[in-house]
Amino acid sequence: MEIRPILSALMRSKTGAILVAVQVALSLAILANALHIVNVRQEVAARPSGVVAEGEVFHLLARTLRTPEHNEEIALQKRLAAAVRAVPGVVSVAQVSQVPLSRSGSTSGFSENRTQKNSSANAAVYASPDSLIKTWGLQLIEGRDFNPAEIVDIDQNVTDEFPSQIIITQALANKIKPAGGSALGMPLFLGTGESAQQLQVVGVINQLQTQGAELGERGEFSVIYPVRLSGDGNTLLTIRTEPSQRERVMKEAEQAVRAATSDKLVVRIRTLDTDRDTRYRADRALSWMLITVSALLLLITASGIVGIASLWVTQRRKQIGVRRALGARRIDILRYFLTENFMITSLGVAAGVLLALALNQLLVSQLEMARLPLPYLLGGALVFWLLGLGAVYGPAWRAASISPATATRST
Repeated sequence: MEIRPILSALMRSKTGAILVAVQVALSLAILANALHIVNVRQEVAARPSGVVAEGEVFHLLARTLRTPEHNEEIALQKRLAAAVRAVPGVVSVAQVSQVPLSRSGSTSGFSENRTQKNSSANAAVYASPDSLIKTWGLQLIEGRDFNPAEIVDIDQNVTDEFPSQIIITQALANKIKPAGGSALGMPLFLGTGESAQQLQVVGVINQLQTQGAELGERGEFSVIYPVRLSGDGNTLLTIRTEPSQRERVMKEAEQAVRAATSDKLVVRIRTLDTDRDTRYRADRALSWMLITVSALLLLITASGIVGIASLWVTQRRKQIGVRRALGARRIDILRYFLTENFMITSLGVAAGVLLALALNQLLVSQLEMARLPLPYLLGGALVFWLLGLGAVYGPAWRAASISPATATRST
């Protein structure tokens, strides 16, 4: 089939062709970037927290209605932890100051030396007198866990001075000392200036997300201290259970802590799965919104192609009849409209690829988004080519089915 007659016909009806091409270009640009954002969000939501078998972990917060003095509160914390450890199905229990993905907790600034004006990184601070490496299944890649002699009890209302021994994540080690080398021997300070406390890194774990689970490397900056804290009346326990035992253990653990003290307790229990679900609820909502918008764009684009093609078939009934009378077959008429649509769609796809790249560049510069991978552009182009052919097929088949005698009698 010659392309020149098709181009000539399009030039006579260029407004409709331009509208379809513009619609395809805009839809492709939005669709490619929207699906890229959805994929990025899904990857972010699926990031491992560093806690092994999250489905076997839950947290129990017990709050007294009064604030006991330091020694009394420390004794209560130990008693509550012991009561939970005695529950059948419990594998490990650790008292901790905060938990990953909870969006609640504290951070501190850490530096490579005291002369820095600003900290090198802000990291989540996990204080625990127990082994979080054991309870959470953290992967120790260098050094060791804390030994019992390093664990201290601290009243938060009296001092904020923590011990110097810490365990850090590999991401924080790389940030503080990007040149590499052993993290165990590198200098590390809490804060900046002459008063900054020098710390001793005794261990490095592969991964532990912060309580905020921020995007990028910041979500992996975490520090563990061997500390039992008192001063607020709260006891936060993180508990690992045997497989399939979590729901039962949660109920019995609450009963156990209430029976372990005569104090009135406010007990709140939540799973790590719940924290993850809450943390990424907005990301899932955004993903579904973008998927819905993408589906609507495809529907609108297909409707536009069908509408324009149907209009052209109606306008060209006489010409189609003449061609049929001169010997054109149905396949020739069908191929004509499919080729015409393919040309229009190709123009829209070419413009859409350029527009998609421009939109992605804007997102990269303003929102620190990742660059749009080539497969999204190629996949988007293929989708719109197939969409265009599928949408125009119905009107094209109706055109090919027009009787020559009926068409030549029409006015």
